[in-house]
Amino acid sequence: MIVAVASGKGGTGKTTVSAALVSVWEAPVIATDLDVEEPNLHLFLRPEISETIKAFLEVPVADETRCTYCAQCADLCQFKAISVLGETLVTFPEMCHGCGGCLSICPEGALSAGTRELGEISWGRADGAAFLMGRLRVGEAMSPPLMRAVKGKLNEMIAEKSADVIIDAPPGVSCPAVNAVMDADVILLVTEPTPFGLYDLKLAHKAFQPLGKPMGAVINRAGLGSTSVYDYCSESGVDIIAEIPYDPDIAKAYAGGNVITEVSDNLQTLIRNLATRVRSMAKNTAKNNVREALHD
Repeated sequence: MIVAVASGKGGTGKTTVSAALVSVWEAPVIATDLDVEEPNLHLFLRPEISETIKAFLEVPVADETRCTYCAQCADLCQFKAISVLGETLVTFPEMCHGCGGCLSICPEGALSAGTRELGEISWGRADGAAFLMGRLRVGEAMSPPLMRAVKGKLNEMIAEKSADVIIDAPPGVSCPAVNAVMDADVILLVTEPTPFGLYDLKLAHKAFQPLGKPMGAVINRAGLGSTSVYDYCSESGVDIIAEIPYDPDIAKAYAGGNVITEVSDNLQTLIRNLATRVRSMAKNTAKNNVREALHD
């Protein structure tokens, strides 16, 4: 089972919920931070990192001695990562998405495979959980290629030892966020009862809805603000599966890099109940998928 913890904007408590779920999960679990632009799950789980490797993207390297300037590569590339200017072949590695099309289409073999560093992938253990994260190289513009590399390592870890996965997804609804949640069995939308929280919850719900995944809302800082988030969830059919109260002790725990299940027994019970609801959502989805397959 893969659980993606997402949010329409940063600061709603997405990482707080991710770390709390990992701390109470009653099965082997891999805590995975796919917010590669600004990873911070490790600040709460404090893993012992056993290995770190660099991740690379394949990019074209030009050999102008073989180029006939036919411009087939430039015509193919939709991202303008390669251009033919008169009798000059120019590549822009930072704009390359690594599809490899230009390498395949060049009739003269004037392009060869080079690499661009994307960032780092690190893994280890945090108490009883396995831990995996990516960190984007400073100056790298595109995070999805590194996220795919992290997910590749995640698949290796699952193949080695079967486990559930809790993903701390990037905030927002752009390509990185969609990339993070697309393989999930359940998506948790962490929000807050404020005008900004409502606006971004709507964006996230509408952006992820076409994926056909079961979604539930976790309202953080409950008791603060208005009822508009509750009204939207009721109108749109999004189940509210947990409410984390607005509590100064939670803020202190967060500021100290502590998991909120350590604050009180009530909070630990709340998060355990959340984990139970999430597992139930995943099981119901699996049963429905089996019924649909049998019906087909």
